[in-house]
Amino acid sequence: MFLASVGRGLAAVFILAVPALAQDRTPAPEDARAYIISPGDGATVSNPVTIRFGLDGMGVAPAGTEVEGAGHHHLLINVDPASYDFSQPVPADDRHVHFGGGQTEVTKDLPAGTHEVWILLGDAFHMPHDPPVMSEPITITVE
Repeated sequence: MFLASVGRGLAAVFILAVPALAQDRTPAPEDARAYIISPGDGATVSNPVTIRFGLDGMGVAPAGTEVEGAGHHHLLINVDPASYDFSQPVPADDRHVHFGGGQTEVTKDLPAGTHEVWILLGDAFHMPHDPPVMSEPITITVE
């Protein structure tokens, strides 16, 4: 009996919490765009690789800082943009690298081989903007 009531209580808390987890996406200007300054598409590079980010039509602000018309960069490595779920916050792992301090470049080691990389701007809470502010993917080969 006790366990059943605890289970019902936890279920109620979970059901009530789910709407709180849903987040609206922050609007972005239609003409905003992110891009990769360097390296160029098709480049062959060696480690450590420096990737520089560009942004037009918006500003850069650290994660957690709500500034209208601004966001922070995420570098996506070998993540297919065509199947990306823009309705969720950007995860943090080896393939989704966060730059919550407002950084506009990174120098990092990548495994040897060919990689597709692209930039995605996130709002204060790592949510992609609406519409997404993202670069075209580029392909680089690491020797």
